[in-house]
Amino acid sequence: MKRVLLLAGLMIFGFTATSHAQLQEGNIMLGADLGSGVTTTATNGLFGFNLGLEEDSGYNIGLSPKMGYFINDDFVLGGILNLGYYNPAGDDDETSNMFIYGIQAFSRYYLTPEDIDLGDEVPAGQFFIETNAGLAGSNIEDGDTTNGFAFGFGPGYSLFLNENVALDASLKYSGLAGGGNDNYTHSLGINLGVQIFLSKNEAEDTVEQF
Repeated sequence: MKRVLLLAGLMIFGFTATSHAQLQEGNIMLGADLGSGVTTTATNGLFGFNLGLEEDSGYNIGLSPKMGYFINDDFVLGGILNLGYYNPAGDDDETSNMFIYGIQAFSRYYLTPEDIDLGDEVPAGQFFIETNAGLAGSNIEDGDTTNGFAFGFGPGYSLFLNENVALDASLKYSGLAGGGNDNYTHSLGINLGVQIFLSKNEAEDTVEQF
């Protein structure tokens, strides 16, 4: 029984150490979030998951690739490319094609279990706080256009599947303010994504293979 407990303890400690190691200064984070990452009057959320802060919510299909660099342990800065497409069914079977785009900077700070006083209760993952801001907009074919300043912030959780790969889930408030037909839109949505963590040497080796 003691051997089983010791082995379990070593496995937990090893996984915790592994996930912490991926969040060290100088490492690189590559990945993508599902959804366009930009709120609009039509979509009113990210990837269709939202709490409906405004009327006429819709469905958004998109992808938001991101790349970041750990400037300090647990703290990463990087950029996000927002891409999305919205095609709702309108009156009389008409449709309105909406193209969503943007480029934003983001920051993410990982909270270790000790930081939030959870000890070893969550050894396989890390909580984080993420913010983003930049230029984004949406263009509706033969219709309204909104372009301006986009931003978002909220908490999230990364579940590490192995030494390099983690699944993300976050709850973020997002807004879009600027010129066009809509001065301000906002939403509260759930983001899902996958991230890959590489050390500098691992990143260099990957580039050399191509």
